[in-house]
Amino acid sequence: MQGTWARRIEVVLTGLAFTTLFGVALWDLISIPPRGLAGDNATVNVGAYVVEMCRFRSPRSATLNFGNLDPAVGTDVTATTTLTFWCPKNVKYTIIDDDGLYDGGTGQHKMRHANLTEYIPYSFCYTSKDPAPIPCGADTGSDQGKAKGKDITLNISGTVRGSNYINASAGSYSDTVTMTISP
Repeated sequence: MQGTWARRIEVVLTGLAFTTLFGVALWDLISIPPRGLAGDNATVNVGAYVVEMCRFRSPRSATLNFGNLDPAVGTDVTATTTLTFWCPKNVKYTIIDDDGLYDGGTGQHKMRHANLTEYIPYSFCYTSKDPAPIPCGADTGSDQGKAKGKDITLNISGTVRGSNYINASAGSYSDTVTMTISP
């Protein structure tokens, strides 16, 4: 009987060993795909660039109208107007003007008579931070954008000195100043 029990223990142990080995082998087959069926990885780089371009809003023009200049009175006449623009958030912008069609030199603006070769000088200044200074001071058309939908107002002012029109010919005078915003 002793041999039978020994034989039974041997069969049980052999069976347990077989079951254990079979289980481990089966697990390896399930959890590790065979070579050639293994997965692979790839990456996709995603990117974009927000353009650094500021834009004037519609209407893209304004009128700086000094009205009727009366030589009999001869007082200084000041006018104001505004343009509106926007820039992408945190974009540093600068605004400059071209001194007008009848440029008298840097910062010297002049209106021309409609029919004669006569001019009336005027000051022209602007700022995007405060109301435009009267009389004109240094132009401060630079700052940072706030984002689309958060418009920035460019305040523009100008003055015609009485002494510059008291001896001027009667008639209509005009000029066109182009404002440029960059970037």
